[in-house]
Amino acid sequence: MIKEVDGEASVFGADITVEADCQAIVETCVARYGRVDILHNNVGIAAGDADTVDVTEANWELLMDINLKGMFLTIKHVLPVMRAQGAGVIINISSTASLCTRPTMLAYKTSKAAINAMTQNLAIENAEYGVRVNAILPGLMDTPMAIERRVAEQGVSREVIRQERDEDVPLCQKMGTGWDVAAAAAFLASDDARYITGVLLPVDGGLSARVG
Repeated sequence: MIKEVDGEASVFGADITVEADCQAIVETCVARYGRVDILHNNVGIAAGDADTVDVTEANWELLMDINLKGMFLTIKHVLPVMRAQGAGVIINISSTASLCTRPTMLAYKTSKAAINAMTQNLAIENAEYGVRVNAILPGLMDTPMAIERRVAEQGVSREVIRQERDEDVPLCQKMGTGWDVAAAAAFLASDDARYITGVLLPVDGGLSARVG
């Protein structure tokens, strides 16, 4: 998509839970482009959560490693670059699940709530360097991760899952898409948001307002 609009894109295969890989991501970006202006942390999973007494230690660690530890590691290695530049933007993808309580979502909710806390702490810690840190909290989204997992777990059609999720959204009773999150990220990364840091931005069609 980037190349279709005459942009330049690179791909780097890495394991987000391995610190050496996260360091290599940053080093490769600096080697190719000379700087890092934006870090968009979008890696995350939700599979395997269960009732608290049924959550395995391995699954808890997997969710925390991918959703939280990986984000911390990329930030750890990009911050020296951004601080030296005197500018940079970090955008972390959290979830409105961090704000609400649902059965069988303990590990996922905990990982996302920790992202919120980390985001706000980083925003204050790095403000003096001109580095902005914000988080986006997507609500009910029409994405493969959200839909396919529920189809497999509940044994019903995609249409049934989509209808149920659509009906839960206050705004036009329609789930959002990845493009809605992308638009929010593009804004937060832009100079239009130059005075915004430490914000947890729901992109959820009003879902979190109803929770509040």
